[in-house]
Amino acid sequence: MGVRIALAGNPNSGKTTLFNGLTGSNQYVGNWPGVTVEKKSGYYRKNKEIEIIDLPGVYSLSPYTLEEVVTRDYLINETPDVIIDIIDATNIERNLYLATQLSEIGIPMVLAFNMMDLVEKNKDQVDIKAMEKHLGCPIVEISALHRKNIDKVIDVAVKEAKKDSIKPIDAFSPEVEHKLIEIEDHIEGLKDNPKARWFAIKVLENDDKALENMNITAKERSKVRELVHALEEELDDDGESIVVGDRYQYIARIVQDSVKKGREGLTTTDKIDRIVTNRWLAMPIFALVMFVIYYIAISIVGGDITDFWADELWGETIPDAVSGFLGNIGVADWLSSLIGEGIIGGVGAVIGFLPIIATLQLFIAILEDIGYMSRIAFILDRAFRRFGLSGKSFIPILIGTGCSVPGITATRTIENDNDRRMTIIIASFMPCGAKVEIIALFTAVILNKWWIAPLCYFIGIGAVIISGLILKKTSMFAGEPAPFVMELPSYHRPMVSNILRVTWDRIKQFLRKAGTIILLSVIAVWILQHLGIENGSLAYIDEDSAGTAFLTYIGNAIAPLFAPLGFGNGPSAVATFLGLVAKEVVVGTFGVMASLGETAAESDISQYLINGLGFTTVTAMSFMVFNQLTVPCFAAVGAIKEEMQDRKWTLFAIGYQIVFSYAFAFMIYQFGRILVLKEAFNVSTGIAIAILLGMIYLMVRKDRYKGTVQSKRSVES
Repeated sequence: MGVRIALAGNPNSGKTTLFNGLTGSNQYVGNWPGVTVEKKSGYYRKNKEIEIIDLPGVYSLSPYTLEEVVTRDYLINETPDVIIDIIDATNIERNLYLATQLSEIGIPMVLAFNMMDLVEKNKDQVDIKAMEKHLGCPIVEISALHRKNIDKVIDVAVKEAKKDSIKPIDAFSPEVEHKLIEIEDHIEGLKDNPKARWFAIKVLENDDKALENMNITAKERSKVRELVHALEEELDDDGESIVVGDRYQYIARIVQDSVKKGREGLTTTDKIDRIVTNRWLAMPIFALVMFVIYYIAISIVGGDITDFWADELWGETIPDAVSGFLGNIGVADWLSSLIGEGIIGGVGAVIGFLPIIATLQLFIAILEDIGYMSRIAFILDRAFRRFGLSGKSFIPILIGTGCSVPGITATRTIENDNDRRMTIIIASFMPCGAKVEIIALFTAVILNKWWIAPLCYFIGIGAVIISGLILKKTSMFAGEPAPFVMELPSYHRPMVSNILRVTWDRIKQFLRKAGTIILLSVIAVWILQHLGIENGSLAYIDEDSAGTAFLTYIGNAIAPLFAPLGFGNGPSAVATFLGLVAKEVVVGTFGVMASLGETAAESDISQYLINGLGFTTVTAMSFMVFNQLTVPCFAAVGAIKEEMQDRKWTLFAIGYQIVFSYAFAFMIYQFGRILVLKEAFNVSTGIAIAILLGMIYLMVRKDRYKGTVQSKRSVES
C-alpha cells in the first residue's frame, strides 16, 4: 500500500531542495484543482509507492494568501499519511510556529531540521532529545543541500505514518486549553473528529473560513461565540492574538531550553550582509555583479566560443554536410532549401547563441544557490517602495529573467489586487532567456559593445520603476505597496549538482522550444518566403522572384507600423510580429531570411542585418528595446489571462505593454537619429519630445490617491 508524504515548511527552508533530492526526475508539475498555484508531486526515487507532495512554502496556516489556503485545504481535506515539516535549523524559533499549527491537524508529523551543517559551523548546539520531548514527534537532522540523512527522514516518516493516534503540541495556557475543550464539547460535529482540536482553535481565532466548513448550527455558533468572548474579556485581547501569543511564548521556552548559541557577535552571513546589503554599497555591488556576469557571457563566451559554435559549426560545418548529403541522394531543390535554409538556417541561428544563454543561466543559478538572489529582492525593496512597488513585486520580476511565464505566475504570492495586477503587467519587462538571444545577436553583430547587454537588464528595471510611478498614481492601482517580509537564508558554498541541475533544466526548456515552437515557426517562415502567386497560380518562389512571395506582401503590409521606430522594412516587421509566438523566433526568422541574399556575403546573418536591412546602432537599439518591453509571447499572454481571470484586465495588460514599448522605442530612435546619426530635426522628433514630457509629468504629478487603502484579493477557500 502506498504512502503519501506532504512536505511543508517556510519559504527558503530548503523544502524544494529536499523535494528534488528525494524525487530526482520522478516528479511532475501542475496546478492545484480550482486554483492557479503550482502543484509539485513526485515519487521517492527508491520506492515508487511513496508519493511526495511539495506544498507551497508558507509561514502559517492562516488563510491570507493563496499558498496558505492551498496548503491548509490540502492537509485538511486530502489528509496525507504523514507530514514532513522542514525546519531551518539556523532559525528554529521562526520556523517552529508553523510546526505548532501542523501538529494540531491530527496527521503524523516528522520534523526535518535542515542546514544542520551550518548550525555546526556556527558552533551552535541543539538538544534534539529535549526538542523531541517538548514537541512530541521525531526529529531528523538533515542537510538537504548535501543530501545528508534525506533517506533517513523518509524511513522515519513511513514509520510515523502507521501510527493511529497523534498527540498535538501542548502550546497553550491552562485558560486557553480549558476553553478549547469547552468549544469541542459544544459542537456536535467535532465529536470523534481527529481534527477536532484544529477546528476548535480556528473557532477561537474567529476564522470564518474554517467555520464555514464545519456546518455548525446557529445555536452552536452562538454558544461558541459566547465562550470566545468570555476568554477575550478574561485575557483582555482578541482570540487570534491570544493564540498567536501563546504559540510564541511556548516556542521561546523550547528554544531557551534546547538551543545554545556557540558564538557571540556577527556570523559570517551577517558580516557579508553588512557589505552587500549596505544602504550605499548594495546597489553598486548589485550593478557590478550583473555587469560582470554579462561581460563574461557576451564578451568572453560570446567571443571565440560562440564564433566557433555559431559560425563554424552551425554556420558552415553542419549546413555544408547536410547540403552535400542531400545533393548526393538527389533531393529536390525545394526540399533541400527547406532543410538547409529553413530548418538549419532558422533553428541554427537560435541554437547558435546557446553558449551565451547557458552561461547566463549558470551564473544566475550560482547566485540563487549561494543565497545572494534573496538579498537582491531585499535590496531592491528599499528602492522599489519609493516608486510605489514592493519587494514582493520584485520576486516575480526576478523570476521573469529566466522566463516570463513563471514570473507572471509568481505574482500569486502578492495579497493585494492592485499590486498583483500591476506586477503581472510589468513582470515581463526584464530580458528573459529568449530576449537575451535578440540582445546577443544585435550586440555581437552591430553594436559591438559588451555592456549593451547588461544595460538592457537595467533598462528593464527602469521600465518597471517608470511604470510603477505612472500606474500607482491612477485609481486602478492606488494605495500603499504591500509590506514585504522574507527570510534571508544563510550564505553557503554553491552545490555543483544543484547548480548544474537547475541550469540544465532551463537549457532543456530552451532546447525544447527550439525543437517545437521555433522549428514550426521557421518552417512557416520558409513556406511563406518561398510560396507566392505567379501567373495567377500558386508557385515556388526562388530568390530572384522573392518580391512576389507571400512573406514579402505580409512584411510590406505591416512594415509601416514600425517605420517610426526605425525598422520599417518587411523582414524586420515580420520577425517582430512572429516574436509574439516566441521571442526566439525573431532570431530564427532572420536566420531563414538571411539565406535569400543576392550575394554570398549577405548569406551571413550579420551582413544581412547591416547591408540587407540597413540596421544601424540606433535602429538596433530601438529594435531590441521594443522586443524586450512588448508582449513577450503567446505563452505569457496565456499566463496573464490565467492570472488576471478577467478579459478586460488581460486586454489592458497587453495594451499597456504594446503602447509602453512602442513609446520607449520611438523615443530611442527619434532622439538617437538626431544625437547619434546627426540627422535633421522633424515632426517625429517633436512628437518624441512631447511623449517624454508626458511621461515625466505622469511620473512627478501629485498622487491624489496616496494614503488610500488597497483592495485585497478575495481568496476562495
